[in-house]
Amino acid sequence: MKYLVTGAAGFIAFHLCKRLLEKGDTVHGIDNLNDYYDVSLKESRLALLKGWENFSFEKTDISDRSKMEKLFAEHKFDRVINLAAQAGVRYSLKNPHSYIDSNIVGFLNILEGCRHSKVPHLVYASSSSVYGANTLMPFSVHHNVDHPYSLYAASKKANELMAHSYSHLYSLPVTGLRFFTVYGPWGRPDMAIFIFTKAITEGRPIEIFNEGAMERDFTYIDDIVSGIIGSSDNIPRSDSSWNSDHPDPATSRAPYRIFNIGNNKPVGLLYLIETLENALGKKAEKKYLPMQPGDVPATYADIEDLARDTGFSPSTSIEKGIAKFVSWYREYYKE
Repeated sequence: MKYLVTGAAGFIAFHLCKRLLEKGDTVHGIDNLNDYYDVSLKESRLALLKGWENFSFEKTDISDRSKMEKLFAEHKFDRVINLAAQAGVRYSLKNPHSYIDSNIVGFLNILEGCRHSKVPHLVYASSSSVYGANTLMPFSVHHNVDHPYSLYAASKKANELMAHSYSHLYSLPVTGLRFFTVYGPWGRPDMAIFIFTKAITEGRPIEIFNEGAMERDFTYIDDIVSGIIGSSDNIPRSDSSWNSDHPDPATSRAPYRIFNIGNNKPVGLLYLIETLENALGKKAEKKYLPMQPGDVPATYADIEDLARDTGFSPSTSIEKGIAKFVSWYREYYKE
């Protein structure tokens, strides 16, 4: 199998590339290596991937139309997995244009490339953020998600709509994955677990939003990668039972699917911090703050559809996952 993985220097994509390479697939990775967070961390991930003979890389921005057209003209991919995106809810409040450039324009270029080169299956990253104002839990792919709380969430919802239109018009098989708070070794420095770990080790206070009344469906990276690969192997087909009088958002008459990919076990923020303190052997100084704009108090994934169709079964507890992250952090940063 020959894969195109976008955002290859990113956290999730790095681990995905590594797993694909280990099982003998060929991976062509692209990334723009932007400075949203520490570029040296991205370069360190890439350096490990470049040690594989079946890995190739080019620095490319998915929003660059001519470069993306050239990429798809020069390669024949069996799968495209689009993990390139401008991430982050809070960053979208100050830098909205970067979300349109990458998440909308860039995704259109991916869709066009897949359409014209007849890619057998496109898998792309959506986000649990699309649930926005929804409060019925666990969040289900069969629920309506029309009330996003941030431009980031809106851009991910837009990706799902764009993907469906291409699936309908051109019979392009597409699968969207709504990720729920991914963490683990080589994680992103803008995520809570990384921020807390850095602050605690440096003796600085950690900021706890919504006075600590937060829950997240923290999902370990190894489980996420297994779900992505299982999804990519499961090419969607038209759902003959789809009812246009009562349209199901998760399926379609087109070869289109949406899945939640989470741990199905939400963890309270204060318990997460306690688990981090135990792994680090050091107490955190806590600073309690109100809810941040664009944020939500809780996430909780219903993963029944993904489990049924791909056999997805997350197995990493928060205690085990945090211990692995802390071990990596100490080794990488020589703490």
